[in-house]
Amino acid sequence: MARKFDDKYDFSKIGPDPSFVKKLDEKGLEVLAAEIRRRIIEATSKQGGHLASNLGTVELTIALYRAFDFPKDKLIFDVGHQSYAHKILTGRSLEGMGRKEGPAPFIAREESPYDLFEAGHAGTAVSALCSFCLDRDLKKEKHEVVALVGDSSIVNGLSFEALNYFPSLHSKGIIVINDNDMSISAPVGGMGDFFRSISTSRAYNRLKRGYKKALSLTKAGDWLYELSYAFKTKVKAMLVPTSLFDNMGYTYIGPVDGHSFRALEKAFKKAKAASKPAVVHVLTQKGRGYLRAEEDRTGYWHGVTPFDVDEGTPKSLHPGYLSWSHYFGDLVEKAMGEDENRLLVCPAMIKGSHLEAAFARYPERSFDVGIAEEHALTMGGTLASLGRKVIVSVYSSFLQRAYDELLHDAARIAAPILLLIDRAGFVGKDGPTHQGIYDPAYLRSIPGVRLSMPSTVEIASFLFEEGLSFKKGPFAIRYPHSLFPLEAKDPRLPEKGEGLFLREGNGKALLIAIGPLGRSFMAEAGEGFDLFDPVYLFPVGEKTLSRLLSYERIAIYDPYGTKEGFASSLTLALEEKGYRGRLFVHAAASAYVPSMSVEDQLSFSGLGKECLPVVLEELLA
Repeated sequence: MARKFDDKYDFSKIGPDPSFVKKLDEKGLEVLAAEIRRRIIEATSKQGGHLASNLGTVELTIALYRAFDFPKDKLIFDVGHQSYAHKILTGRSLEGMGRKEGPAPFIAREESPYDLFEAGHAGTAVSALCSFCLDRDLKKEKHEVVALVGDSSIVNGLSFEALNYFPSLHSKGIIVINDNDMSISAPVGGMGDFFRSISTSRAYNRLKRGYKKALSLTKAGDWLYELSYAFKTKVKAMLVPTSLFDNMGYTYIGPVDGHSFRALEKAFKKAKAASKPAVVHVLTQKGRGYLRAEEDRTGYWHGVTPFDVDEGTPKSLHPGYLSWSHYFGDLVEKAMGEDENRLLVCPAMIKGSHLEAAFARYPERSFDVGIAEEHALTMGGTLASLGRKVIVSVYSSFLQRAYDELLHDAARIAAPILLLIDRAGFVGKDGPTHQGIYDPAYLRSIPGVRLSMPSTVEIASFLFEEGLSFKKGPFAIRYPHSLFPLEAKDPRLPEKGEGLFLREGNGKALLIAIGPLGRSFMAEAGEGFDLFDPVYLFPVGEKTLSRLLSYERIAIYDPYGTKEGFASSLTLALEEKGYRGRLFVHAAASAYVPSMSVEDQLSFSGLGKECLPVVLEELLA
């Protein structure tokens, strides 16, 4: 994409002071928006990232910087995947995003004084807004606080809790709802219907934009548009019932064309002048500026791997390989076809967990509950208690938001749900908010949960079939998003509830390694000790424990969880049986792991190539 600038405007260098946007005329703003979109498309096409959500918020972000005085005024992002324009305006390049030396993929406080609140999960901004406003008021300071909420994050339970509470503070804050008629993919639920009822139809809004554009060609047309707009607004105020936000104690402003600088400027001016909390309802087009992303209703262009801009095709094709997420998605589709009593529940990550085929073929039995993990687990647990055969699919880092529901509404009542935990282990550039290394530690505290992790596709299929028929409570299978070679075959399977010895005969030293990375680690470890794949992380089988007690030295290699997870569970179980040998634990760091490649994150935790000689010394001493 060749860079072209109007002679009067050159935005080849932007930042770090974004106040220049306040001085731009309408033409300059359009040129700036085009340049920011070019940079977003170029960067994501090279290295991947969040494309569609960021393309839709370009004018909105510029308008926020024109209307407010950041960072004196405070800007809070709900999910950082709509912050790329914000990063560019504050002088940051998108190159190398998510790598060790590059910018963070989301908001990072240490990176910029304009980054004030870190969030990788949805629904947090309004709650944070309460805190920023309260802190300001207690200090008797005078500045605005703005929360930018997007991609249906407003439907999250935490958002509703904060929306309900904020007016009781008798404080002033501005909530900007970026309504692009999408979540990660298409939105679900009554709140989406509510927003669509406020904004009327998208066709109407396209007609309205066309009407405005046609009239703005002349001064007389401008005057006529302003007159007709004022008349329409007064009529609408008399005829349209007050919105949910009005009834909750907010000044509702909208809907506002999120790609019109004039409309946004007027809306933000009204919000600043309001005497109580304000909600600015902004209509944007997700993916604006890249046709394929504009037309996407599946979420394909929400987060992308490197792609060819002209062809719209991925650059990183891996023939002969399949992701674990894709494999389990195929298993789900097959299982749904085999039993009409089987139901599928997923909180928003249909595309990410490759469940599109199951949702397309069995829409009446597949339920996307939106960004609402808590609801997904209570709904799944209750359905299972009613005799339904339920599969719940959720990312590891999102499952932690539903700990209480899993404990209280599923495990406590022994609801037999099959819980698929995607994105287990290190996740690379998504960084500290998305790491999938913590779930074994908190899941082992919940009575009645059986947690497993396959290292081969044969074991994956074995566990999946067991989980479908398991009746004693939640049966959980965790797996990474990494790739595996399709030709790899290993017919060895464990006994149900017990681990799998891959090599025996030494009797004195044993290497225990978990998951696909554990298999690779064992393959490189050499001879002189036995090899064991635990398969079931907990509870540990009685036969397994009895056999492990005979070993003098045991080394545990767990690249998918912290030492508080499987390693602690096994250590405690062995101690209770009177184990007197030596245990060596190598697990993910009990830390917040920064954005970098998975290989660098393994090294960060001492689990990379440097770990092997250490383990060999422990076992062969």
